[in-house]
Amino acid sequence: MQRVWIEAALNGPWGPQQPGIPRDVESIVAQGIACALAGACIIHVHAYDGGEAQVFDWEVYARIIEGIRSEVDVPVYPSVPTTGTGAGPDGGEAAKFAHLPELAKRGLIEFAVIDPGSVNFTLMAPGEAPAGTYQNGEAELREALALAAEHGFHPSYAIYEPGFTRAGAALARITPGLPVPLYRFMFSDHFAWGFPPKERYLETHLDLLDESHPGAPWMVAGLGVDIAPLVELAVRRGGHVRAGLEDAPLGCETSNLGLVEEMVAHVRAAGGEPATVEEMWTELRG
Repeated sequence: MQRVWIEAALNGPWGPQQPGIPRDVESIVAQGIACALAGACIIHVHAYDGGEAQVFDWEVYARIIEGIRSEVDVPVYPSVPTTGTGAGPDGGEAAKFAHLPELAKRGLIEFAVIDPGSVNFTLMAPGEAPAGTYQNGEAELREALALAAEHGFHPSYAIYEPGFTRAGAALARITPGLPVPLYRFMFSDHFAWGFPPKERYLETHLDLLDESHPGAPWMVAGLGVDIAPLVELAVRRGGHVRAGLEDAPLGCETSNLGLVEEMVAHVRAAGGEPATVEEMWTELRG
């Protein structure tokens, strides 16, 4: 039976568009614990400390990660500023990844967001103002991958466009000692990048990954989307899945726990079984 990693993405950079996201340390910790106990073997968080805006203070992230791990031994990994979109500080390359080595030195992260390309966040129904551009220049990507190699954490690549797979694989090949990246294929019904959640598009992603980085682990995820139509194919093809309010259609009324429980049911209906943390590490580390 295919053991499927379920990642729970608890919040993201959303404001009132996603009213249910946790926005303080205690709520993030409580929801992370609940999702891990329900079947998630990876937790992804954006840090909030009681305000409306996310923060990138490593000490706030440390409180969140240590709080979840005090109850459940599960990897918890942070976000990075989405430079150019207005969803985080624009402090240049050094500022973007400054919290990662501080967390890594303390043994608190095994994964980190390193997205191998830039993309416009154009809406499917564009508003009056132009959308922001999520900027990830090659110089900062090389810096981040060097940090990952130095500290031994896995890059978690968000693949917004197919070329991100080729770029991520090319940069991984020239980074000595880099732990294997996780390729997270991003789908959306809300944004106009990438693909909508249809099986033929997942097959396209998989064909390109097989050419670019054969055997690399991969996951189906997205923003503003329900990826349920892709779960059966993902399980059948040996992939993994993500659930949570960061990814769900905006205005979602289901809780993070409810979304993870729904994903567990989808995985089992497809003939898979949620992986434990130990099973995930066994597969990832070979």
